[in-house]
Amino acid sequence: MLRRIRERIIEGSMMVSSIVTSLAILLIVYFLFSEGFSIFGSSPVKSNYSIVVNVQNPVSHLNQNEIKKLFDHDIENWREIGGKDMPIRTFTINDISEFYSDEELGESFENVPELVAKLISENPGMVAFVADKYVQQGVPMKQVEIEKIDPGNFLLGKEWFPTTEPAAQLGVLPLVLGTLWVSLGAILIALPFGLATAIYMAEIADPRVRALLKPIIELLAGIPSVVYGFFGLVVIVPLIKDVFGLAVGETALAGSIILGIMALPTIITLSEDALRNTPRAMKEASLALGATKWQTIAKVVVPYSLSGITTAAILGIGRAIGETMAVLLVTGNAAVIPTTFLEPVRTIPATIAAELGESPQGGIHYEALFMLGCILFLITFAINLSVEYISARNFKKS
Repeated sequence: MLRRIRERIIEGSMMVSSIVTSLAILLIVYFLFSEGFSIFGSSPVKSNYSIVVNVQNPVSHLNQNEIKKLFDHDIENWREIGGKDMPIRTFTINDISEFYSDEELGESFENVPELVAKLISENPGMVAFVADKYVQQGVPMKQVEIEKIDPGNFLLGKEWFPTTEPAAQLGVLPLVLGTLWVSLGAILIALPFGLATAIYMAEIADPRVRALLKPIIELLAGIPSVVYGFFGLVVIVPLIKDVFGLAVGETALAGSIILGIMALPTIITLSEDALRNTPRAMKEASLALGATKWQTIAKVVVPYSLSGITTAAILGIGRAIGETMAVLLVTGNAAVIPTTFLEPVRTIPATIAAELGESPQGGIHYEALFMLGCILFLITFAINLSVEYISARNFKKS
């Protein structure tokens, strides 16, 4: 009786532990997506600020790219965006001293709202970025409607400048492609070396050599990522700079090499287990038919273990995609769409790590970083589903 009660208590404790763990995971995912998806429908313009123009200006709607081009002087005439044929003049509150003296502004700047309204009314081609408290109703100025952030311009945008004023540029395409680019390079580097090492340890190496190599390889998984980053910064980055004659060595190639090294323990361990699970009868049958040892490995062992090797490669990619510190140190952190491995890139994890501490809580920058976390979660979730699918096929095949 006492034994049964003890077993029930243990079972109940395990059940409670499972429920608490599952709820914690679900709450984390819910928090991540609730914070991230709040970016959609938000204005790219800083909170409590507005874009205003003269009331006679027919332009009443602008998007974040047009605002950036206006204040960068890439658009110099209103007719380029559907307005009248007149030159554009930009204004921010920091420019007011160019138009009015300190006496006119007032000791406590109490005259600023009237002077801003006067300035815009006297300059039909002016566009101003000012705080809402300086926008007066009933005067010859109007607020321009700003296009809200939507999934299309967020996911396909090519510029990531989240702190730019007057309108933040929140295009994550360079970050997503940078992440995938570095991860692709890592797996192209890690898979051949990892598979070759796994084959050697599983089929060729002496048991004593294998017993020596296996703990050394597994030790690589325990090294902190920042140590790999320092190694890459001191060794890999200068080497790439000298070999390819680049101005800087912080490139996608440096990140791929470091991540490839970090992914090796996963690929080697899982691939070796898959290779060693090949039935001995299949190998002996191949050898009995006259195949050499190398032919048996190439034609029997590797094809039979292909699902396990694929799983190892996918998990290696998952390790590479989620890595932060090592990539942050060696890739240059340039938010540009990559075209070669010899240019700087920026990945999603590195962006989150570098910017989250500086973004004001609840702002669009903060929400955009959480949305990046959602994208990263979906990528790794897809990878995990792929592993489950391949493992299920392997089990069914067995």
